[in-house]
Amino acid sequence: MILRERYIKQISPFIDKPIIKVITGIRRCGKSTFLKQIHQSLIEKGIKSENILFINKDSLEFDWITEYKQLAAHVTTCFNGIKGNRYLFIDEVQEIEGWEKALSGFLTDGVADLFITGSNSRLLSSELATYISGRYVEIKIYTLTFSEFLKFRNVSAPEKDELEFALFMKFGGFPGIHRMEYDDEVVEQYISAIYSTILLKDVVARNGLRDIALLERIAQFTADNCGNITSSKKIADFLKSQRIKGSVDTVQSYLNMLTAAYIFHKVNRFDIKGKRLLEIHEKYYSGDIGLKHSLLGYKINDISGHLENIVFLELLARGYKVNIGKIDELEIDFVATKSNKQIYIQVAYLLADAKTIEREFGALEKIPDNYPKIVLSLDKYLDSNRNGIKWYNLIEFLKLDQIEMAEINQ
Repeated sequence: MILRERYIKQISPFIDKPIIKVITGIRRCGKSTFLKQIHQSLIEKGIKSENILFINKDSLEFDWITEYKQLAAHVTTCFNGIKGNRYLFIDEVQEIEGWEKALSGFLTDGVADLFITGSNSRLLSSELATYISGRYVEIKIYTLTFSEFLKFRNVSAPEKDELEFALFMKFGGFPGIHRMEYDDEVVEQYISAIYSTILLKDVVARNGLRDIALLERIAQFTADNCGNITSSKKIADFLKSQRIKGSVDTVQSYLNMLTAAYIFHKVNRFDIKGKRLLEIHEKYYSGDIGLKHSLLGYKINDISGHLENIVFLELLARGYKVNIGKIDELEIDFVATKSNKQIYIQVAYLLADAKTIEREFGALEKIPDNYPKIVLSLDKYLDSNRNGIKWYNLIEFLKLDQIEMAEINQ
């Protein structure tokens, strides 16, 4: 197993602490494997296997655990008479009705160190979640970044970066891809199966939807407009033009469900001068670039949109909160914030002419503060740093380690 080192570092300070470790993310992004890596690390530290209970709700072995009383009874039985530190892992906990009640009781009674995963962002926003309010830490896991993709591919030679990035841009970052042949048809079928599972389990079944065809049309339209200003009204108007019924409220409800399942991420606009979030003209990005291709097919002509989506997911994986920036009538692709530090980022395919260079650098020059401002493109080399704004080759930016990224923030 390839270690997801970024997430191991995030969760390590909370192991053996009286706090629930909640690991969230889209299905098949590696949450189960991440739990197994923690499990293995405990074994290597000398923890006995009987002190560790692993419940995987995707396994038929635990299909019978459907509500919190059954969960509580099973855990009590398994840990009865077990001495020393105990550890409880529950994968896809949202499949257990009232799970929060059981976890709250386990935490209060000191039953075990608790680790859970979930594939829905509403996992911690329900009324029942008040049972564990203030007593959990959330670790958000994403599909593989490009640097992780290279590790899974066991590629370290820089001269192969461009070929590998082309593969990454086409296939995306679901870890399961690397157990298969790197064949377009094989990978496409695999990702399509993931999408179907997410749609049926985490959207349709969870919300009791009946109009699956409408949901799929909304998902396709959103995927086709990733990185563009998108609103419920815009989608409703499109549906109307196609003679499909779908009110603005219905569209908004379905969008909320799709984002809750991490198929898409909603990104709000930030008024840089006014220092405030705007409630209109949001954008959506795909939860994985391969997922977008599964919905639409691979569109090489939309390379700028693919790059923007990849950089967005990279920033999320690095722990940034991301917004779209607005400065006067100009747009900044990303305003990335972490630990009271900010970076402004413009993403372009190639800075091929003076007009493109002026567009990308000119928007950043209008920002009145001194936070770092960078332009990313696939140009191999560009001597275009100006007025404190730095240019980076996009692939090299994706490969920056934590220290190098910290230097940008300075």
